[in-house]
Amino acid sequence: MTFTTAISREKKRLKENNWLKIFLAFFSINWVNSYVGNTDSVNWLLENTLVFIFLIFLIFTYIKYKFSDLSYLLICVYLCLHVYGSKYTYAENPFGYWLKDELNLSRNHYDRIVHFSFGFLLAYPMREMFLKWLNFPKWVAWTLPLEITLSISAFYELIEWAVADVFFKAQGDAYLGTQGDIWDAQKDIFLAFTGAILATTIVSLIKKIGNLTEIE
Repeated sequence: MTFTTAISREKKRLKENNWLKIFLAFFSINWVNSYVGNTDSVNWLLENTLVFIFLIFLIFTYIKYKFSDLSYLLICVYLCLHVYGSKYTYAENPFGYWLKDELNLSRNHYDRIVHFSFGFLLAYPMREMFLKWLNFPKWVAWTLPLEITLSISAFYELIEWAVADVFFKAQGDAYLGTQGDIWDAQKDIFLAFTGAILATTIVSLIKKIGNLTEIE
């Protein structure tokens, strides 16, 4: 089968996958909205570097590998949370300010929500990838998402430091969103790791209680 034939076949499958079309449409609307009226275009581009990488990965793997609808939903939700934060900068996010007022918090915690969501929402798609794409043993496929979440979170904090302190100093505070917390990076890493642990625990319990083999 030629590459052109494979592309045509996948286009046909995409047209038949109504859920994926809904996720794509919902994300696209949110992504465009995040750019329209953003408070800092340079910061928007910096924040959305992750989104571009994510989309390139999903597009180029779709021909050979596909996630389940549940995984695509979780990925969509995470990306929407991320791009919503990029519109206002994480430290100035309106929803974060609303939570701050309602719960009498000391700071805007929207960045904490997204870092937690990174582990909580993406651990399951990662496990699915290791199980169904790479045929790893189940215990390895559960362990790797935790390790990868921890590693990527730490690496991302290093990237944030380099971008904010070396390459784009003018956007430093807006990009980092530390809000004066010297332990911001460590807390972000911890929240992402905790989210991944919680997600894997929940899926394990659901599988054990309901014997749902499709989410192994």
